[in-house]
Formats: sequence, C-alpha cells, structure tokens
Amino acid sequence: MTNVVLVGTLDTKGVEYGWLRERLLRAGVEVVLVDTGIMGEPRVPAEVPREAVARAAGTELSELRAAADRGAAVTTMAQGAEATLLRLHAEGRLHGVLAIGGSGGTSIASRAMRALPLGVPKLMVSSMASGNVAPYVGSSDITMMYSVVDIAGINSVSAPILANAVEAIAGMAKAFARSSLERRPVPLGSGGRPLIAASMAGVTTIGVDAARERLTELGYEVLVFHVSGTGGRTLETLAGQGVFAGVLDLTLSEIADDLCGGVLSAGPDRLRAAGRAGIPQVVSLGALDMVKFGPLDTLPEMPRHRRVHVHNPSVTVIRTTESECAELGRRVAAKLRVATGPTAVCLPLRGLSTLGAPGGPYHDPGADRALFSALREGLRGSAARLYDYDTHINDPAFGRAAADRLHAMIGALSAAA
Repeated sequence: MTNVVLVGTLDTKGVEYGWLRERLLRAGVEVVLVDTGIMGEPRVPAEVPREAVARAAGTELSELRAAADRGAAVTTMAQGAEATLLRLHAEGRLHGVLAIGGSGGTSIASRAMRALPLGVPKLMVSSMASGNVAPYVGSSDITMMYSVVDIAGINSVSAPILANAVEAIAGMAKAFARSSLERRPVPLGSGGRPLIAASMAGVTTIGVDAARERLTELGYEVLVFHVSGTGGRTLETLAGQGVFAGVLDLTLSEIADDLCGGVLSAGPDRLRAAGRAGIPQVVSLGALDMVKFGPLDTLPEMPRHRRVHVHNPSVTVIRTTESECAELGRRVAAKLRVATGPTAVCLPLRGLSTLGAPGGPYHDPGADRALFSALREGLRGSAARLYDYDTHINDPAFGRAAADRLHAMIGALSAAA
C-alpha cells in the first residue's frame, strides 16, 4: 500500500488538511496525518497527534503552551516532525510527504522534509514559494508549489491548486513505492561506478562538460552541481559525507559572491569539505572574474559604476577588481593549504569564463595575474600542487587534462591504501 504523509497545523489548517486527506484517499493512497499544531484544538483527527510530535522532540505539549514562546514552539515542533517523518520512513510507512502552509507551517514541514533521503517525494504548497525558497529547500529535493492565495479555506483559487498537489504527490508516491530503490534501498555512492562531484556555471560549461565526458569514459559517474549557492552547499554536504571518490571543483564563483555581496554565495565553508574528508580534489578558478546579482533593476548602487553585464534577465554580473581578485586568491589558498587529501590546482592562464576570454567583456589580464599571484603565494610550502595551462578554462583540452589529473590522483590514493 502506498502511504502519503500529511504534515500540518490542524488547529489553523484543519479544514484544508481534511480536504487533502479525502482527495488523497480518492486518489488511491493511504494517508498518515501528522499534527504539528500547538495552541488551538485540532479540527480533524490525526494518526500522529501533536502530543506525540512534541514528545518526539523531547518535550511535552503542555510545556510548549506554558512557555508561550511561539518561535521556540515552532522550532520544537519542527524538530519533532523531523523525528516523526524519519521514523515513518524507516518503518516503510512513508512513500511521499505533502504539506501546506504560510511561513510557520512551511518552516516546520520543510525542516522535516529536508531530513528525508534524496528521492523520497516531497511537495510543499506554500504562500512563501514565489520568493527566496533557499531557507526551506536547502540542499534537498523539495518541490515547492506557490499557493497564489494564502492557505485559508478552500476557494475557487485554492481548490484547483491543492487538487493538482494531491494528484502530483499521489503519482510520485505510487511510482516511488513501486521502484526497486524503495524495495532495496541503495545508499548514494554504493553503485558500480565511483562518484565524482563537479562544479559548473553557464560560463564554464564547455570546459566542465569536456571533463565530465572524459571522466565518464574512465568509468566514473559524474554529478554536476550548478554554482547557485545551494548547489555549492549541496556539493559540500555530500563531500563531507564521504560519498565521492573525487571532486572536480572547476567553478568557484560562489566564493566571489561571498566576498563581494553577490546573491549566490554558498557561505564561508565553500571549498572546505573535500579537503577535510581527505578526498582527492582538482580545483580551478572558474568564474572568479565575476560576482552575480539579480535582475539589472535590483543591482545595488555601488556595482552600477563597475563593468556590468546582463547574463540573462534574472542574473546580472559585475567584473571582480584586481584587489578583489588578490583577496580571492588568498582565500582559496587558505582553504586548500589545509586539505588532508591530494589537492591539485589547475590554472587556465588565458581566462576564467566565457566573459573573461580574450576579446570578452571581462578579459582583464592584470586582475587575473593578481588572482594567480596571491594563490601561488598562499600555497607556498603546502602539499597542494599547482599546474599552469596556457589555455582558457573552456578549452576542451583543459577540461580533459583536469579530469585525467583527478583520475591519476584517485588511482594513486587507491594504490597506496
């Protein structure tokens, strides 16, 4: 039997969750309703009552009510919902999860969803879904659906949207329940081919694609992460879990965003996990010649006086300056010099992106030299190896050379084990 878990506050959204449950039963799935409400009385019964959710977080519902701290209570119920969903999944009673809500309900349910393994269907219908959803999605595979109107009753706008959500999660859950992965769980990285992580942006695609194709020829499975902030954080998370045989980190624009206030930063820990885990890594400096912002009309005042390029209607970039490039070189070196595993840095001396190629709008040999010089100085005396290539990062020969170097490092590490 296919089971869909509903997670929500049944004191404020009980009518809506009752409607969802009825529609899911009609769609041919069983329903487990988890109540994460706190104050008011639930409007529909739940298979997992709120008292059980609070206990799963190590407290009693009465204590949360007595404290009268909504923020702390939401955090606690999110913790309990997380523990509850993990238990249901371990028991084979969760083939998909659906939730609806505003900011509070989305916060609770999305935390619980993020704890579930990749591939488990997760659908969040939220009034927050048309803005920045990174705090809710994180590095998980949650599907966000915008509710258009607030989750407040079933009406002519909300009914078709919620009906679509029901059919979507029912279909996904049924397929997941049928899949061999559900019957015989296979942890990420335990298949026949070793996994490689690669970082890529649109402006480094040609070089990274060449590297990916070469690594595939050599017998690896390559997972490519878009350097969108979330992509870099996901790469770091999985590298820290030890699922990769190697990391081909050719695109580091998230580090430039972190330094210069761009919108796609992956945070200060970007480029640390592989080194801490001792995983062989080949690193380059792709896209450190730019900082990414949103649409042109959202660009802050200061960058407007710099070299601005509209990458697409959603992304505007500015060229990093010579001083910024020097600082980026120092930051990259500081992260790589403490790596505990084999580390190589490949420098494409003729440009770091499609924009930075000779003749491109961001071609700036002086700024690139400042980047390379600071990196060389920062890595002096470390175990990291530096390799110069008289080519552009998007030359396919560069990508293949980086892939071959990573393959050799992985082989050497295996032979020494």
